[in-house]
Amino acid sequence: MTFKDLGIIEPILKALEAEGYTHPTPIQEQSIPILLNRKDLLGCAQTGTGKTAAFSIPIIQHIHNSKIHVKGRRKITALIVTPTRELAIQIDENCTKYSRFTHVNNTVIFGGVKQGPQTNALRNGIDILVATPGRLLDLMNQGYISLKDIKHCVLDEADHMLDMGFIHDIRKIIAALPDKRQSLFFSATMPQSIVKLSHSILGNPEKVTIKPKQATAEKVEQALYYLSKKSKTKLLTHIIQENDIDSVLVFSRTKHGANKIVKQLGKVQIKAEAIHGNKSQGARQRALDNFKNRDTRVLIATDIAARGIDIDELELVINYDLPNIPETYVHRIGRTGRAKKSGLAISFCNIEERAYLKDIQKLIDQKIPVVTKHPFADEVEEMPTKKKPTRGQRNFNKPLKRTKDSDNKANRSKDKRERNKNNSNNNNEIRTFGESKNQNTKFNSRRRNKK
Repeated sequence: MTFKDLGIIEPILKALEAEGYTHPTPIQEQSIPILLNRKDLLGCAQTGTGKTAAFSIPIIQHIHNSKIHVKGRRKITALIVTPTRELAIQIDENCTKYSRFTHVNNTVIFGGVKQGPQTNALRNGIDILVATPGRLLDLMNQGYISLKDIKHCVLDEADHMLDMGFIHDIRKIIAALPDKRQSLFFSATMPQSIVKLSHSILGNPEKVTIKPKQATAEKVEQALYYLSKKSKTKLLTHIIQENDIDSVLVFSRTKHGANKIVKQLGKVQIKAEAIHGNKSQGARQRALDNFKNRDTRVLIATDIAARGIDIDELELVINYDLPNIPETYVHRIGRTGRAKKSGLAISFCNIEERAYLKDIQKLIDQKIPVVTKHPFADEVEEMPTKKKPTRGQRNFNKPLKRTKDSDNKANRSKDKRERNKNNSNNNNEIRTFGESKNQNTKFNSRRRNKK
């Protein structure tokens, strides 16, 4: 199927052809006909599946067709709300690309920068507004924005907006919208909280769910390195130096950690920059542009700042710190392996992060292959063992007298331990990362026995 088969008008087809797009992705193929029929939509698809085009193309087409005979100052008829500045900028750029041969124009507003240029764009009149919740409410309260003419409303990355605490802002925005509108709700994950929110926003929506064979992007190869916390920077440096990879995106759990990694890499002449909430919007955009242009080889990002990063042919993502929210892992590694291209996602795991790893593997329903052969494998910490209490403590806490029931229980526990020991001796399959054009065989692996 082609975009033309979906009923897309010629000006948009021309723009898509200029971008090299000929065939829609599954979410585009399923969503675009629904949206062209002006129905509400609840869409669930993971990062990198083409959600932005799925909702923006039909909106641009509706506005273009309705404006052919309309004169006068433009009014905001479409609103796209998204959680982060970077994602808002990305969506706005895509809307500009898709609408280049139409009568539709758009702009983006977000916090962290002076509002003057944004309010000037609004005064000139626009059709599509892409916004983050905070700046949108701020300019609404100042009287620069009215939502009374909105005909299309999109909530993108809804799960992440809830994670960031935007639920009250979202409810205020929805309350300001006209009752008669087309509502679109997109989320990479669909927990109960998201379903509940969607019910309060959507009428009787059509549902589109793109289910991959696994929770993570299918083209992303994953690898796990066990190591000590103090060895993380050394292993990161080793991987970057030993592999011919142009761009590496590294995730840090904290802003301070991101800055620290940049300094450590700088000491060994690896050019790196960080983006996080403490950086100004200008600094974040410069760092992102440098990374896109290959002027900076390594970009260190926190989860909030990284939302919306869309780098062509990003080969490698490294989880320097494992996220404490399992869904975040899916979002992170979705930065690579986009648009049917392959990618590699490496995760570091120290002893304190084992619980996070367990939750992640439960969510994605797979065991991440372990790489045992690396320079810092010998520095892996052992799980702490509880000290045996003194005999006095045993007497104080629990009687020493044995009963028949307690003996039976002890025997059952012993049998269970023996079974677990036998099971643990079974080999875990360890993936082998083959040689590729831009990657040495440093990601070797083998079958190992747990000791």
